Amino acid sequence: MRAEIQLGHCFEWQTTIPARATVPELYHDTPFCRDMPDVLATGYLVGMMELACLHGLMPFVDWPREQSLGTMVNFRHLAPTPPGMRLTIRGEVTAVEGQRVRFRVEAWDEAEKVCEGEHERCLIDPVRFAARVARKAGPAEAGQGQGGADRR
Repeated sequence: MRAEIQLGHCFEWQTTIPARATVPELYHDTPFCRDMPDVLATGYLVGMMELACLHGLMPFVDWPREQSLGTMVNFRHLAPTPPGMRLTIRGEVTAVEGQRVRFRVEAWDEAEKVCEGEHERCLIDPVRFAARVARKAGPAEAGQGQGGADRR
């Protein structure tokens, strides 16, 4: 790490909702989803919340030699957001436990709060992580699965 991650560190990130982030577009290969409302899909919103937290970590990590992966999401999607609206995501670091960092996060569109919750990310060494993925992919390609909880 470049610097110790500070409890209470606050950050903000903004993005505009693209058409591809709506329910009918994100799940375009599921027929009944094509008929659903043209609003921000929860699945895409979760990714945006994660990305905001990643942006919030950037002052503390030695990118790209150190990276982070999401390990827990607990979000409530509170209100619909149409494509083209600006989304502002604000977060705060609430815990640092070894390689794990927890955040409280909320998102607002131009009219109201649309999401709130918690997120956790785990700092990783991408070289070690890629080696682990390669080891896991080898047996999977041969028809064998392999488990494990080591994230580094």
